[in-house]
Formats: sequence, C-alpha cells, structure tokens
Amino acid sequence: MKNQTREVKPHIEPLSFSEELSRAVINSLSAHIVILDENGVILETNRAWKAYSVKNGMPEDFDYSGMNYLEVCNAATGDDALDAHNIAEGIRKVIQRHTKEFLSDYPCHSQESRHWYYMRAIRMSDVKPVRVIISHEDITALKLVEEALRESRKKLQDQKQSLEEANIALKVLLKQRENDKLELEKNVLTNVKELVLPYVEKLKEVPLKPRNKTLVEIIENHLKDIISPLLQKYSNAQIILTPQEIKVVTLIKDGKSSKEIADILNISETTVNFHRKNLRKKFGLKDRQMNLRSYLMSMS
Repeated sequence: MKNQTREVKPHIEPLSFSEELSRAVINSLSAHIVILDENGVILETNRAWKAYSVKNGMPEDFDYSGMNYLEVCNAATGDDALDAHNIAEGIRKVIQRHTKEFLSDYPCHSQESRHWYYMRAIRMSDVKPVRVIISHEDITALKLVEEALRESRKKLQDQKQSLEEANIALKVLLKQRENDKLELEKNVLTNVKELVLPYVEKLKEVPLKPRNKTLVEIIENHLKDIISPLLQKYSNAQIILTPQEIKVVTLIKDGKSSKEIADILNISETTVNFHRKNLRKKFGLKDRQMNLRSYLMSMS
C-alpha cells in the first residue's frame, strides 16, 4: 500500500462566550437588539438601539434597563396601539414556550418621515433563567419598493382598463362606420338599379343613331364600373340581381354544373349560361380566368 499522508489541522480553541464577547457581538449588529427576562423586563440593549433612541430625542445616557417592554407595548395608544398590543401578546407566547419565535412587521412613522420595521422575538435555548432576544430591522427601503410596485401595478391596471374601454369605444365606432358604409353602398346600388338602369334599358330599346347608341353603351358600362367595386358582399350584390339570378348564384355556390342548374330550375342550359354571362358582367369579372364560383364564395 502506498503511504497516505494526512493533513494535520492546527488545534483551534472553541470560543468562550463571555459576557464581554456577547455584548461585543450584539453591539456589532445593525438591528436594534433588546434582551428581556421572563417578565418582559429589559436587561440589555445594543449600540444600534441606543443610537436610534438618541436620534429620536432621548438623552444619550438614558438607560432602558429595568423598564418592562411588555407594559410599554400594552400602554400604547393611537394608530399604532393595535400593532403594539399584538407584539406584546406574541412575546408572551415566546416566553411561555407556546411558540418558538414571533415575527411581525409594523409601521413607525413620524411627522418628518415614514419607517417600517421587522421584529423577531426568539427565546434563548437552554438558558436559565428565561431570556428573550428581540431584534428590530429597518425594512423601510423594502416597504417603499413594495409600495412603488403596488402603485405601478395600479397605474398599469388603470391604463389597461382605460385602453380596454377605448378599444371597446373604437370597435363600436368602427362597427358603426362599417354599417354606415354598407348602408351607403346599398343606397347607391338601389338608386342605380331603380332610378338609372331601367331608363338605360329603355334607351337601348329605342331606335337610336349609331352615335347615340354608343353613348348609351358608354353610360351603361361606366355605371357598371361604378357599382362593381361596391359588390364586396353578397348582400349588396342581391340588390342588383334578379330573383332568377339569385337562384342561379345560390346553385353555382353549391357547386352545381350548368346542366344540373338547368334541370333544377327547369330552364335550358343556354339560359343558365346566359345568366352566368350577365352575372360576370354585373360583378365586373372581365378576366375569363377568374372562376365565377370562387368569386361568389369569396363574397359570402
């Protein structure tokens, strides 16, 4: 076997927590520390506690030892009284071993500024007589951040609600605009069908000179050019279609052939093809490659 060398660690004496060392430890902490006996009487406070006390107007040599922390809490009045009473009750439960620790965060505001603290009360284990250590940590920065986050969330929620309301109003306006547009289209198509095209047809039946006949044809073609862009929906198209043409359109959309349509409507296939030709003219389908059924389906 190979020789295995083992690192020899130096012997370290365990710390002996004398009263001086214990006091040095609690004085080094940033939390405000107070130590109570089994009756809630203050036995010791740390440097941070005393500094805070002086900052809030107490004399530098003021000694808290001998004061009853629980009685001070119970005697509290005003807006913070309920928090103080709850803290006293929580500390009593720790002293009486009803709970291992008691935690609470509470406000401690002044006229100049706002402050919040996080309090923790814990019983020193295996120590007799009873000793309870209470620490108060300043959590003002955390509370202010939480408050700012809540305000931001509320603003975002208000903005979201405002945007939703604006969106609903916009949808209503757009719907009304679309309805107005459809109504206008129907009025134009109806007027062309009932007030213009009948007279154009009458003119075409009257013997006209070639020049006048050409003018009539130009008028008819331009009218069709005007109304063809309005035929974007089948409901609009129905306005300028005859009852027979509507039947043909329905069967074309169903995929029926000209022969099948002729059999269903009891008309000749030539008549069906005539209707198809007129439909293409009315819809402005000049491109022969455009499928009539596909166009009608896109209008639905």
